[in-house]
Amino acid sequence: MSFVSNSTGAFYERSLGQLATLRESAESFQTQIATGVRIQRGSEDPVAASRLRQLTRLEVRGGTEEENAARLRQDLEEASNQITGVVELIQRARELAVQAANDTQGETGRAAIADELEQMAEELFTRSNAISITGAPLFSGTAGAPAFTKAPDGTVTYAGNGQVGTVPVAPGTSIARGITGDALFQFNVAGTPTSSFEVFSQLASDLRGAAPDPAAAAQAALAGIDEALNAANRNQTIVGTRAAWVEAIEDDNAERGINIAEKRSEIGDTNLADVIVRLQQTLTALEASQTTFTRVSNLTLFNAI
Repeated sequence: MSFVSNSTGAFYERSLGQLATLRESAESFQTQIATGVRIQRGSEDPVAASRLRQLTRLEVRGGTEEENAARLRQDLEEASNQITGVVELIQRARELAVQAANDTQGETGRAAIADELEQMAEELFTRSNAISITGAPLFSGTAGAPAFTKAPDGTVTYAGNGQVGTVPVAPGTSIARGITGDALFQFNVAGTPTSSFEVFSQLASDLRGAAPDPAAAAQAALAGIDEALNAANRNQTIVGTRAAWVEAIEDDNAERGINIAEKRSEIGDTNLADVIVRLQQTLTALEASQTTFTRVSNLTLFNAI
């Protein structure tokens, strides 16, 4: 009788364990179908769970790099817009200098040209202190303050630094934030340091009578104006090249993000067709096991025991 009792207990224990396993599998499949997520706990598939964590880290880093690239592109586009304005001002200053160098210009004509040059110098100063969409100075390097300051006598001085810093925009890739104001507005003329602001203001002053020969002064100013234009064009090219680079990086990042998402879906998402079939099989097995358990439990031998 003890042997029969032990066998009966083992039968019940084994049967109930099998039924519990089938119910757990069915519940797991139902959860996968409801949530669309294949792995509910890391213990279900440790290797896949580890891979999913790696992909999550890549997605987070990729999201940060995409945001960095987008902000950098916007900053570079704004810098390009401002430099385009600077180039136009310098080109107009050159036209005015050529006019002023003409001996036929009288005092009144030269005064009008000086007025326009002074207005343009103010706009030049405004553009030199342009800010990004986040409010950061575009041309002060990493100083974080206005790029240029103006003294009471009108002297303009660079207040930024020579460090532009870099922005991580992709794995292993960082791009310089922009350009510095000293590179854009300061240069040498015949070995003498000067700036676009000084060239404009000096020409305006010469045309108002500070120079004994205003026409000759205007002619001489062309050298400084040309250097100012060279500096602006050179930096415009640099900014444009970096902006194009960022756009290419953004395209690569988008493609990389799609690949990561596809891999994540492949590893972690529920294959509905497969899981539905497996659920149906499990439910069928569960129903059959329950029926068998009930029938066997009701056999005379068990009843006798």
